[in-house]
Amino acid sequence: MEVGHLIGIGITLTVIVLLSVFSGKLTNAKKGMGSWGVFGAITGTLVGGSSTVGTAQLAFHYGMSAWWFTLGGGIACLVLALVFVKRFRESNSRTLTEIVRKEYGERCGVTASVLSATGNFINIISQLIAATAIIAVFWPGLSHTLSLAISAAFMIVYIVFGGTKGSAVTGLFKMILLYATMVACGALVLVFTNGISGFTALVSELSSSTGLPLHSPFARGIGTDLGACLSLILGVVTTQAYAQPIFMASSTKEAKKGALLSAFIIPPVGIGGILVGLYMRSVHPEIVAKTALTSFVLEYFPPLVGGIILGALFIAVVGTGAGLASGIAAVIRNDILPRFKKFKAVGGTLIERVCIVVLLLAAAALSTGKLGDTILSFAFLSMGLRGATLLLPLCCGLWLPKKISRPFVMTAIILGPATVAVFGLWDVLPFDPLFAGVLAACAVMVMGFWANRHAPSHLSVE
Repeated sequence: MEVGHLIGIGITLTVIVLLSVFSGKLTNAKKGMGSWGVFGAITGTLVGGSSTVGTAQLAFHYGMSAWWFTLGGGIACLVLALVFVKRFRESNSRTLTEIVRKEYGERCGVTASVLSATGNFINIISQLIAATAIIAVFWPGLSHTLSLAISAAFMIVYIVFGGTKGSAVTGLFKMILLYATMVACGALVLVFTNGISGFTALVSELSSSTGLPLHSPFARGIGTDLGACLSLILGVVTTQAYAQPIFMASSTKEAKKGALLSAFIIPPVGIGGILVGLYMRSVHPEIVAKTALTSFVLEYFPPLVGGIILGALFIAVVGTGAGLASGIAAVIRNDILPRFKKFKAVGGTLIERVCIVVLLLAAAALSTGKLGDTILSFAFLSMGLRGATLLLPLCCGLWLPKKISRPFVMTAIILGPATVAVFGLWDVLPFDPLFAGVLAACAVMVMGFWANRHAPSHLSVE
């Protein structure tokens, strides 16, 4: 690290902090977000460390197979735009679990809220730990505890001072910065390899030496890669952080346009990471795979530019963690705390911001020591817990109202994530445990639908 790196990092972080603080004051709280605001809020959370550092790491090992996170993210936003946006808006709800509560009652809604929030909370912990890994690049001697404190502090500033609308502004800036970063990295790799033909030859040589089809998008196997894509789609459409901008848009048209912008702009981000990962595998096979992108930036960019890029990568992880915390806080504020009378008199915005701070501080505390390592090992379950909890009750509530009785829905809400947890820990399935959880919940909902259709009219769902 040189002085130029530190200056560049300082510039990026200072701009983000200033945007976070002032964007919340400048945005009109009474006016909903436009399409670019929706885009900024969605991508500000979805495009993080996995889309950049994680993609380069996976490309180091499996080549084009690493594209599935950003490609899957784009497909997920397309599904969100074409299938769910209109229904979400017509529900007149503020959270996904509120849709479930309105259709199936308080108990189902609160149970879904708690289980879904648990999955999101695990993911916040993984984002905090990922942020400390980036801090370690430009501040190697800093203790893990202090790194966690700094990461949590930036997440708090990112979201608390500006709120969801403020995060749309910072998210848009972050996306511009990340796009410039990944395009610059990819372009530099093509310069080093003498263009696309030279890079293709490099990949062919690597494929021959490793015995892996690094040029194939299914290098890890069709089941694994398509499963990763599908699990991402299910995770996105059932996560409050991505639905929240849809609910807060000024109109259904603007919400749909924002989701469509995300769908088409997210996938190219991963290409730069793939180019870097494969190039570093070729010229620096001795490095640790997870440092492929950061090592490339430190070695091949001028210090000031490299520092700005490192700051952007840190903010990518911060934005994802902050967005997830905001989604959980919205669920707590709208679906859980209103059940307690003493919270009804407290301002909603204040409650939400306090919840965000408490969530991030708790996540930071749980990320320390051996406990943090244990939780991180289960982080892959977080998306499965979210998807298996909400997907079927949410879809049935939107498209099959009054068709399934509450006991079946409650069973599905509990059985889905329980199945994911059991098979995730047991690790005997040849596919993602998310699908086992969704299938289990689907079986219960089908039985509920059949039972309602064949029940006497006075016993069927009203």
